Parts: sequence; structure tokens; C-alpha cells
Amino acid sequence: MSLDTPPTMAHILVVDDDRRLRELLRKYLVDNGYRVTMAEDSGDARAKMQGLMFDLMIVDVMMPGESGVELTAAIRDGNNRIPILMLTARGEPEDRIEGLEAGADDYLPKPFEPKELLLRVNSILRRAGRAVAGPAVVRFGMFEFDVEKGRLNRGGADVRLTPGETAMLRALARNAGMTISRTELSGGLDDGVGRAVDVQINRLRRKIEEDPSLPRHLQTVRGEGYVLWSD
Repeated sequence: MSLDTPPTMAHILVVDDDRRLRELLRKYLVDNGYRVTMAEDSGDARAKMQGLMFDLMIVDVMMPGESGVELTAAIRDGNNRIPILMLTARGEPEDRIEGLEAGADDYLPKPFEPKELLLRVNSILRRAGRAVAGPAVVRFGMFEFDVEKGRLNRGGADVRLTPGETAMLRALARNAGMTISRTELSGGLDDGVGRAVDVQINRLRRKIEEDPSLPRHLQTVRGEGYVLWSD
């Protein structure tokens, strides 16, 4: 997938017996660009998985009947590699280990910040090669960037971007707050070609940073890549 290609909206199955939490998760994920189906317990989840395809599951550990850990283990025993993020009110290390040993990809204790949930969902989907959704408009400092249209605005005035700068900023904005490697930003090319990423980053910084030598919005994560910090 090129950096200019809009991501396909990922479909997430939320499995939790707490109706209020299910609805909060649904609203937050939908607001951030994901399709969401909800299940009230493991049996309901199994029924939904018979008729629909999902890109990720968010599963609560403590549910009546079959627990989230048991459901995860059964899914893995059936050779289903769907990514699973496990939620639980139990934060002890042995509980986390139990979930991971059952086959969960990540583990998030309750209560959690919604933004942390979104970052973990995005990270799991990226590792699995699934498309990551993102907000339509990303704001940082005095700037607004329309992700789909590729338009950067500063205080009501458009800022001209080259096609390469637009693609770079779009990739970073879709994953605002997360580190994106130079390899990912170069479309998977080898390091020799990927060095062109640094040139694009420097050009972007001259357009969006008050002091490009001390960037506040578009920062380098040493040894890992770059991150765009949104407001």
C-alpha cells in the first residue's frame, strides 16, 4: 500500500458483558474511523464470527460463562490468528501472563485512557499488516491537516505541499502520537533509498516548525523513526 492510498476501514469485534463499556468503546472507535460490532459474551462472539470477518478483537477477561482467556485460547487452538487485545480489571503480572500465554497480542488493564486504547489498537493492526484508521483532521499548533484531501492550513491560509510532503504528512497524521519507522515511511524500500525520507522530513519541518532545528510537532525518535504530535 502506498502512502497516498487511504486505509480500508478496519472492522473490530468488541466482546464485553458490560453494556455501558461496550457502548463507550463502540462510540470512541467509530469516532476514530473504525467499523465496530459488539458481542455481550463469548457465545455471542462466536456467533458473530461465523458470519462476519474481523480485523481485530477487543476481549474482556471477566465474563460470565466462558472467560475471555478461555475464548482466546479456543480461537488460537482453531488456528485463527486474528489479533486480540485483552481488557481486564485485574492488573497483576500473572493475569497479564495468563492472557498472553492464551494467545492475546496485547493486554490493557482497566481503567484505561481512551487514547491509550486507540494507540494500542493502531499498533496491533500495524504489526498485523491491517489498515489503520485515523481522524479526518489532525491539529498541531496553528496548523490543521485534512488527512484525506491532503490539505495543510495555517491560521486560515493554505500551506503548499509537494506530493511527497503530502504523502509523508498523511502517513504521520494517520498515526499521530505513534513512532513510524523510516522504512515504513519509504514504502518498505531499503535503507539506501529510505534516506530520502530524511530529506522530506526536513522540508516538512521548514514549513510547520517555528524552529526546524528544535522541532516541537514533528520529532525524531532516535533509532526508531519519526512521530507527529497532535494537539
